[in-house]
Amino acid sequence: MAQQQNQIQTQEDISQLLKVRREKLSQLQESGKDPFQITKYDVTAHSADVKEDYVQWEGKEVSVAGRMMSKRVMGKASFCNIQDLKGNIQSYVARDSIGEDSYKEFRKLDIGDIIGLTGTVFTTKTGEISIHATSVTLLSKSLQVLPEKYHGLTNTDMRYRQRYTDLIMNEDVKKTFVMRSKIISCIRRYLDNLGFLEVETPMLVSNAGGAAARPFETHYNALDEDVKLRISLELYLKRLIVGGMERVYEIGRVFRNEGLDTRHNPEFTLMELYQAYTDYYGMMDLTENMFRHIAQEVCGTTKIPYAEVEIDLGRPFERLTMIEAIKKYAGIDFEEIKTTEEAKKLADEKGVHYEARHVRGDIINLFFEEFVEEHLIQPTFIMDHPVEVSPLTKRKPDKPDLVERFELYIYAREMCNAYSELNDPLDQRERFKAQEAALAAGDEEANTTDEDFLNALEIGMPPTGGIGYGIDRLVMLFTNSPAIRDVLLFPTMKSLS
Repeated sequence: MAQQQNQIQTQEDISQLLKVRREKLSQLQESGKDPFQITKYDVTAHSADVKEDYVQWEGKEVSVAGRMMSKRVMGKASFCNIQDLKGNIQSYVARDSIGEDSYKEFRKLDIGDIIGLTGTVFTTKTGEISIHATSVTLLSKSLQVLPEKYHGLTNTDMRYRQRYTDLIMNEDVKKTFVMRSKIISCIRRYLDNLGFLEVETPMLVSNAGGAAARPFETHYNALDEDVKLRISLELYLKRLIVGGMERVYEIGRVFRNEGLDTRHNPEFTLMELYQAYTDYYGMMDLTENMFRHIAQEVCGTTKIPYAEVEIDLGRPFERLTMIEAIKKYAGIDFEEIKTTEEAKKLADEKGVHYEARHVRGDIINLFFEEFVEEHLIQPTFIMDHPVEVSPLTKRKPDKPDLVERFELYIYAREMCNAYSELNDPLDQRERFKAQEAALAAGDEEANTTDEDFLNALEIGMPPTGGIGYGIDRLVMLFTNSPAIRDVLLFPTMKSLS
């Protein structure tokens, strides 16, 4: 009962505060000082610029702008703290410096108001770099109340729903998204320097192929056609390889109608790249070098802390075939298990669930997921997957039941997926047929035949290496973030209504 009364009292207090803020805005507007009529403010530096280069700024005039996060009024002089993109800085605001009327207006400002402040850079007696204000301008009135300063915004659900408040209250969150931007810029520079061209391909497609996933469906009114949101970038990028572009990449959103958890969001950022005249070994080398480059460039080290371990991106990444990995971590050698019947019998003995339609290759993949993934903490390439789970991949010439494919695992998570791309249109048509059969048997994530893509392959695609990276998981790694929602500015959330 006491807790309920406290909640009611808190709600009443907040309602009163909101009422007061609106009254202050009305008074400003009535006096011709509507802050929402201001269109610009000339900023000459950010807070961190002043602090990091104090020798240059000391004694000079500077203009900063940002959100007022604290205010201490002490008679004729006050202190406030302004937060901007790069950090925060203290300001000393005295009546004698800004004028009596301006000081009265300053005293009425609320925490959360956005202000512009001009003054002289100095250091206080306690050694804090500050700005001695000569003018304060209210640029935008905050009509809401920010969370309490010392506890911040801690409700996880509210943090994701109100990312704007989360960014204001939690400095580490802002750092994560600044880091995300730097990582993506670093990737672009790295690939551009290797001669790759960044391209864009359709998001609305008639045939959503290139991955094992359920698509979202919608209707195109102008054409009166049902279309799907893309689940992959692959098939269009390979059309460009057919067209002679040789090295292409795209960073873009894809959409998969699946569940939400710490590693999955139905709308996420994927990067795919394709390079003519190379194979999956070339993709391995590119990937290892790129991850190492990002670590050094963005983090300043190739040893990255993640959760409770240190990920070493500086040493050579381990390379294992899927069958070798199962033998290493589960003690089972699928080289000795030749038939689907033998594989299913072993699955029954080991408690590995499979479906009636599954064959030996599917069960090998299930054993890998069950017994191996959790052990792959340090960077490890898992190579040579079964053909049944790789419908777009070139077969190994000496082992046609396997394909030239790898996945990179770090901290037991798949970080990318790469192939020596299948460029045989006759084999590709048979793979599509197998996918159609799987779809008919109940596999909602199976691909369907893409006739235009087959036509492109018939025109001729050179030997090609291709790879897809989940950008969000990559950012999770480099920012030590536990969940994908922590690296998406606006993650998918169930509606509150």
